[in-house]
Amino acid sequence: MDTARVIDHITHWLKAYCLENRQKGFVIGISGGIDSAVTSALCAQTGSPVLCVEMPIHQAATQVTRGQEHIAWLKEHYPLVGNTVVDLTTTFETMVAALPTDANAEVIELARANTRARLRMATLYYMAGLHGYLVAGTGNKVEDFGVGFFTKYGDGGVDLSPVADLTKTEVYELAKELGNLQSIQDAAPTDGLFGDSRTDADQIGATYPELEWAMELRASGRVDLNALDQRQLAVLAIYDQRHNANKHKMAPIPVCVIPAEFR
Repeated sequence: MDTARVIDHITHWLKAYCLENRQKGFVIGISGGIDSAVTSALCAQTGSPVLCVEMPIHQAATQVTRGQEHIAWLKEHYPLVGNTVVDLTTTFETMVAALPTDANAEVIELARANTRARLRMATLYYMAGLHGYLVAGTGNKVEDFGVGFFTKYGDGGVDLSPVADLTKTEVYELAKELGNLQSIQDAAPTDGLFGDSRTDADQIGATYPELEWAMELRASGRVDLNALDQRQLAVLAIYDQRHNANKHKMAPIPVCVIPAEFR
């Protein structure tokens, strides 16, 4: 991949979309991970104002530190980058206390994790509304169109998606070209929604390179199960299960069309 040309292409696309829609800049949630680091740097490359928002909810200290270090790095390189912190921990705890708990522990844990993401989405849109900015999404191709590893109306609720046509591996290539901090590049990918150290690979059961392989294999239309080893079969099964289960996230919202004769 010609990373320099890809960066230039995305930067121009972002700037053009912002101007065409008469918006003033971009707002983005900073997690301390690679996707938000690359996306925020790409937005900053446009020369438009960029507001980086930290939204901790019982966040691991390492994630907070990486996010802060990244924001400091951005501000050193791009004069129109600003930042703010909105601690949503108390808000989250208040909401949890008001919600029912009559379900098994695993279901409750997942529901609460998704609630964190949706609180953050609401916060980003509040900030965007205050400043006339666009909410920039951080999802990559495998997350958004492969296994659907995002929260519907959480981190999936955005105005535009700069890196959604790039695999995770390609996002890392852009990070290197952009000069993102090595600590960001070295950190294991995590959604940070559970308040512990679990990684994306822990949750999914496969690494991003493995999922990229499965996604490419399915897209090729040439799947010979007899040619795959046991790990490849397991990864393909994980990919297929998640892709099928999460199609509702990737497709437009179903609309009940009323027959003309009923009107």
